[in-house]
Amino acid sequence: MAIDVESKRASETPMKLDSTVVKAIAIDLGFDWAGIAPAVSPPGYPRFLEWLEADRHAGMDYMERLAAARVHPENVLEGVRSIVVVALVYGGGGESENADPRFGKTARYARGIDYHQVFWKRLDVLLERIRAIDPSVRGRSACDTAPLLERDFAALAGLGWIGKNTMMISKKLGSFTLLGGLLLDLELEPDARHETNHCGTCTRCLDACPTSAFDGAYRLDANRCISYWTIEHRGTIAEEFADRLDGWLFGCDICQDVCPWNRKAPRGKTPELSAGDEWVNVDLIELLEADDEAISRRLRGTAFKRAKRSGLLRNAALILGTRGVVEAIPALAARTLDRDPVVREAAVWAIERIESVDPQPQ
Repeated sequence: MAIDVESKRASETPMKLDSTVVKAIAIDLGFDWAGIAPAVSPPGYPRFLEWLEADRHAGMDYMERLAAARVHPENVLEGVRSIVVVALVYGGGGESENADPRFGKTARYARGIDYHQVFWKRLDVLLERIRAIDPSVRGRSACDTAPLLERDFAALAGLGWIGKNTMMISKKLGSFTLLGGLLLDLELEPDARHETNHCGTCTRCLDACPTSAFDGAYRLDANRCISYWTIEHRGTIAEEFADRLDGWLFGCDICQDVCPWNRKAPRGKTPELSAGDEWVNVDLIELLEADDEAISRRLRGTAFKRAKRSGLLRNAALILGTRGVVEAIPALAARTLDRDPVVREAAVWAIERIESVDPQPQ
C-alpha cells in the first residue's frame, strides 16, 4: 500500500522514520525504484580487486587509486549504518539512428542533461526530508563520484543481479538504469538481497560485442571496450582500435540493446534525462567544423563533457575515416592544424584512410 508522504508530513502525529517511509519519500521524489542495503563490505569487492590486478581497468588509474576505499562504505561516510539505493530509468529506446555515415551514435544515458545533477539534487532533498523527521541523522549522497560499488549495493537492496555484461539488470526495469545512493548513519531494515541470476544460458551480450571486450561471462576488459576508448581514454586511440569504434562517438549500448530483459523494460519518465535531438544522432562533420565556443556550449551540462573537446573531435575524425566519408575531407583537413595534437593525429589518420579507399585526383 502506498504511503501518502505529504499527508503524513502534515499530520500532527510524528512520523516514524523507518525503511518504508524512507523508500516512500524516495519514490515521491521521482526515483523509479528505491531499496535499502546494509552498510557492509560489498560482496563483489574481491572480484573487483582481481579485475584490477589483471589490468582490466585500462587507463582508469583512479580505480586503482581508490581501490582500498571501496572495501567498506565506512570510507565514504563515517558511522554509516544503511544505504538507500535509488535507480532512474533512462532513454526511451525509440530514438531512431541515422544511417547516414556522417552521423555518429551516442549512449542513451548521455542524451539528456548530466545525470549526476539529477541525482544530487534529488538525493539532497531526500536527506533534507529525512532530517526533517530526525535532525540527528547524518548522510552523504553518492553517484559515481564516491568510492562505492553501487551495483553490489543495488543487488543487496533487491534491485536485481549483475549480468554477464557486468551491468545491473532488473526483471522490472531492465538494465538501462542509473544508480545512486544515500549513505546514512541510521539503522534501517534492509530489503531482501536479490539472490537469483536470470541470465541463464544466454550469451547475447557477450557475442554481440564488436571488439570482443568480454573473454567470458562477467569478465569485461576495459582495454577492449568501446565505451572506455570513446569516453575515458585520454590521448591517441591505439591503432588496433582506431577503426573499431563501430560508429560510436560517445559510449556504447550494444551489450544492453541485445539483452532480452530490455525488450519490455519501461521507458524513462525523468524529463531531464530525455534525449535531446542534438545528441541522438550527431553530425560528425558539423562537429568538426564547430568552433570552440560552439563545442563548449554544446557540452555544457551534459555527460559528454567527460570525453572533453579532444576526445569527441578525435572520435568523430576516426569514425569518418573508418567509414571513408569523402565529403568530410575539408573539415578533417582543417583539423590537421588543430591546437590539440591528439585531434591533429586523428584527422591525419582519417584523411589517409579515406584516400586509401577513394584516392583523390591529382
